[in-house]
Amino acid sequence: MAQAPRSVDDAIARFDEVVGRWDGRTSTNSAARRRYYGRAAKSVGKRLANIGVALAALIVATLIFAKIVGPIGLTGLFVVSFLTLAILLFFSVWGGNPAVPKRVAYSDDLPTTRVVQQLEGMLEQRRNALPAPAARRADAIASQLPLLESRLGELDALDPLAQDARRLMGKHLPDLLDRYERVPADYRREKDGDGLTVDDRLATSLDAAREALDDIAARLAQTDRDAFETQGRFIESRYKDGGPS
Repeated sequence: MAQAPRSVDDAIARFDEVVGRWDGRTSTNSAARRRYYGRAAKSVGKRLANIGVALAALIVATLIFAKIVGPIGLTGLFVVSFLTLAILLFFSVWGGNPAVPKRVAYSDDLPTTRVVQQLEGMLEQRRNALPAPAARRADAIASQLPLLESRLGELDALDPLAQDARRLMGKHLPDLLDRYERVPADYRREKDGDGLTVDDRLATSLDAAREALDDIAARLAQTDRDAFETQGRFIESRYKDGGPS
């Protein structure tokens, strides 16, 4: 009987987690998911196009050979079949841009687009393995990435703000997820010296990362607002009363 409350608590926790995952899936990260699956669709489309071109070239070459030399015969049929299989295998592995680029170690000269796409793909792939509170925070981070990618790409690579954002997205967050994944599941609910479980610590850390990215986005937006205000004041002072002086 002593185990009943524990079982009920576990059942409620699992239910809350399922509901939390569903709620997260239908809201904040929809744009990031569209970008992720859009890249996947483009990759598949490019591979299929390459296969089509290669097979068309093979068919044309076979017809030309048959017209000039003569029937290809059984040996020729075997060669054509082998080449067809080789084309299919080759372009199944190579020839398309992957939805998630092969992960490379972070460095200061890694392009911002690559940094963002690696993190975006990592969050999408690992989301289902995260506890619901952490998954919702991962969704919130993913929803920030499109804007950060476009704005950070306009900054100088040595800009301190750009460096902080790139380092957070390219190194610190991936390292956090990697370290979480290495903790055995049975030990993730044990509390540390601060009274936090591994799952709690993950959610808290993702919260801090989200707030940092929010702050970076706000500072970038403030720069744009200031520039807009300056331009507006210039136009008003020059043209407001009777046109240019």
